Amino acid sequence: MAREVKLSRVEKVLGELSYPVDRETAAGEFEDVTLLLADGERNLGELISETGDEEFDSVDELQSSINNTLPREAVGEPYQSEGEG
Repeated sequence: MAREVKLSRVEKVLGELSYPVDRETAAGEFEDVTLLLADGERNLGELISETGDEEFDSVDELQSSINNTLPREAVGEPYQSEGEG
């Protein structure tokens, strides 16, 4: 069953993995997850497969790699928030 998650809530989903985890395993675990972005959506598994890291030691490291892979527009306009804190 496909899942959807907002970028602002992706940390919870990433916490489902046991760390450390390699990129291929992480990408496979999230191939059914659609990441909802400010300017559209992306498949989370595909996005993870595009990161430059081979392994992630923590949720924070994986989330940082994902954020570094996304274009700036994906997170919205600078200094704007979704209002969902």
